[in-house]
Amino acid sequence: MSAVGVSAIPPIRRSRKWNIFLIGAGVFILAVALLAPVLPLQDPSTQNLERALRPPVFSSGGSWDNVLGTDPLGRDYLSRLVFGTRLTVTIALSAVLLGALFGSLLGVIAGFKGGKVDAVISRITEAQLALPFILLGISVIVARGQSTSTLILVLALVGWAQYVRIIRAETLSLKERGFISSLRIGGLSDMRIIYRHVIPNVFGTILTLAALEIGTMILAESALSFLGLGVVEPDISWGAEMASGKDYLQMSWWLFTFPGIAISLTVLYVNLAGDALRSRYDLRKRMF
Repeated sequence: MSAVGVSAIPPIRRSRKWNIFLIGAGVFILAVALLAPVLPLQDPSTQNLERALRPPVFSSGGSWDNVLGTDPLGRDYLSRLVFGTRLTVTIALSAVLLGALFGSLLGVIAGFKGGKVDAVISRITEAQLALPFILLGISVIVARGQSTSTLILVLALVGWAQYVRIIRAETLSLKERGFISSLRIGGLSDMRIIYRHVIPNVFGTILTLAALEIGTMILAESALSFLGLGVVEPDISWGAEMASGKDYLQMSWWLFTFPGIAISLTVLYVNLAGDALRSRYDLRKRMF
């Protein structure tokens, strides 16, 4: 390829300010989730029927006592959204962690071992991917009962197969490189090669997938909670708040709108962060 051809491809650059913004936004979300109990907010469970369905402060009839209004039981909606951040983020991160650990391990084993091991893992993965998400969720929840731990298990079961497919392909490519053959000739065991050389080389891909999957898990939790299969009272999550607010959409729009905005902005953020990580670890992008 000529020098002109190479220079015609625009380089991919991430400005320092953009990276600082992404890091700051992530820290802010985690801080809200972790520090919700110590923030100067009203108790999200305290009911006051006299102020039920009070609108946000910027609407007619709103009050600074309840900046984002109240729900049908008179509970402060800002407090419920902030505390909902805590459970929503916890569920998403827990599900991603479990799915990433299990799926990545299977992907590395399938790609490195090959043969019958690869065939068996690949068929199980394809069967998992063929199962409808809602059907799988209903089956597990009916079998185990409705709880936060069951919801995390369902989301982890949904997410692990994506890691197997992509990490398997990365491992297959890595296995064909000369240094892996040299390590085998040198007498290193497969387990040592996987632990010391394969996993560190695919870790960037795992991290990128995990970041992108956080948004998927948030949407999946919201969908299940919206259908009445996820978080239930007295626990609070954004999906559960949307589910409880859908019946008041015409008269009290904020009950549905604010959780939807929180979900949309958070998913947008994790996708932007995932794209930044992909640019950081994708050699095809970094080579120009």
